[in-house]
Amino acid sequence: MRARIDVSEIEATTKIRAKYLRALENEEWGLLPGPTFVKSFLRTYAEALGLDGKALVEEYRRSQEHQGDYPGEPIVPSGERRRRTPSGGPSRGYTIAVASILGVIVLLVVLLIAGSGSKPGSGGSTHAASGGHTTTQGSTTTTRGTRSHDVSLSLHANSVVYVCLLGDGGRKLVGGLELQAGQSTPTYHARRFEVTLGNSDVTMVIDGRARTVPPSSEAIGYSITRARGRHTLPAESRPTCR
Repeated sequence: MRARIDVSEIEATTKIRAKYLRALENEEWGLLPGPTFVKSFLRTYAEALGLDGKALVEEYRRSQEHQGDYPGEPIVPSGERRRRTPSGGPSRGYTIAVASILGVIVLLVVLLIAGSGSKPGSGGSTHAASGGHTTTQGSTTTTRGTRSHDVSLSLHANSVVYVCLLGDGGRKLVGGLELQAGQSTPTYHARRFEVTLGNSDVTMVIDGRARTVPPSSEAIGYSITRARGRHTLPAESRPTCR
């Protein structure tokens, strides 16, 4: 800078790329190819500037190679070598940043655990059944009946099929409708189902298990419970949804 020489001029004179010259000036040793190149570049650059290249190379050896070759440690000319204080560990800003990240992670884990514990049916809920009541831990809601007696049912039509489906107390769940091919009903829950099917081209999913319907030339009726499973209904007992 004192000689008003541009880096590009030194690059043309020394054949050292400008980014390496800047790394030498900034003592960024990690950006240079290695100690051998550093010493060669130092010597060439110093001679181009009229400095004592040998002294700079020797100083680099003392400050870097003899002390573990730490990148970024500045070269200080002989007689002006300043006393360095060993690092006492990570900076305070780094420590605060790491602590903040860890705190966020812990908070997220706690929220996830709390959220999963509050979901219905999750492992975090404890159910105690006694005297026909179901009590959920942490909740004041009490439901009548024992849920373990319920059975689940859904129907999937393989072609157009008439369906009349009744639940507990004769409640109409599917009130005499035609399901189109590929159409499915919702999954219903009840202690007892009664169903009339117009044909056998339908799949019944009972408690998550698919059950086919045997071929039949006429309407088919079933009674479905958890205890007895699926039983065929005689014609006079089939629901009509009228």
